[in-house]
Amino acid sequence: MTKEIGAALLSLSGFELTLQEKELIKAANPLGFCFFGRNIKDRKQLRHFTTEISDLLQRDDIIFAIDQEGGRVRRLHEPEFNAYASQQTIGRLYTETSPETAKKAAQLHAELISQDLKDCGINMNLAPILDIGHKETTAAVASRCFSSSATIVSELGKIIVDEYIKNGIIPCIKHLPGHGRAAVDPHLALPLISQPLEKLEEDFTPFKKLNDCPCGMTAHVIVKEIDSENPITLSPSGIKELIRKHIGFNGFLFSDAIEMHALSGSLSSRGQKSLDSGCDAYCYSRGDINELKELCAKLPPLRQDSKARFDSMKKILKNKTSSTNKDARHDYESLLNNITPYEESYDSTLVLMQMNK
Repeated sequence: MTKEIGAALLSLSGFELTLQEKELIKAANPLGFCFFGRNIKDRKQLRHFTTEISDLLQRDDIIFAIDQEGGRVRRLHEPEFNAYASQQTIGRLYTETSPETAKKAAQLHAELISQDLKDCGINMNLAPILDIGHKETTAAVASRCFSSSATIVSELGKIIVDEYIKNGIIPCIKHLPGHGRAAVDPHLALPLISQPLEKLEEDFTPFKKLNDCPCGMTAHVIVKEIDSENPITLSPSGIKELIRKHIGFNGFLFSDAIEMHALSGSLSSRGQKSLDSGCDAYCYSRGDINELKELCAKLPPLRQDSKARFDSMKKILKNKTSSTNKDARHDYESLLNNITPYEESYDSTLVLMQMNK
């Protein structure tokens, strides 16, 4: 009898499976895995890692996900992998150069990243971000937003989503229903969005326009008018009324990482509450063996409605495209006037250290 698929995207500790990890994930049979810098040495090693997991679980539908947005948030680093601009940099082309230039850069961005991911056995990118940038947007998100314009965010986001799908990579839009008005980093604390819903319609717009995207991720934010006590990830009204009904998103829905300090309680209780609230699966990203034991011991299977969404989503993996245009990289860098090393005052490494305190 085939073991049911567990409702989680888990993470691992290093460059290959340990004996303990093999035992845990074979028993739990999770939906998939998310890879971080600690898991990536080079292309060959990462490809071997994904193959090792596939051979262990004997499944051809395992989700292998990564955050490869470009700019500060990239797990595949230079010089082994190509450099990519931030979404903010691409968005600025729209107003500072021309809409056509920005759209072409967005298309090439997703095309080139798709090739890098496929080379390593990765089949999902946790991108693009559809959050709108505001004056108060936390530094954790600000440079990752295309623009302060809902129109620009929607247009460029759609191009990237469509290009990933065309290339057999599952895109995951985030962070539903919008993170742009949050002034606090959810890695460290729970953000509160207190504006009235009619003002938040602007932030909902990109998600509404791309509500047919096959996959999305929740925001760990309180939207006061929807649920004044629980962040969206743990809020039945936030997911069922706002994300599913009002925004109209019916794709597969992941929680953001459950170990962030925006959430409270044991890890397994956070994961279970996200599922009970309407998420299809939760994400865990820290890779700690003791936490992995806790989650695997209590990992529930996908619900029936989640299975249907998963079946629909994984059809994308059958998409086949020809090799990337040999001039694509040159064209991409020309549009962006080359890509300089990424610099930003916000130190994400420091955030991750604080998460472990």
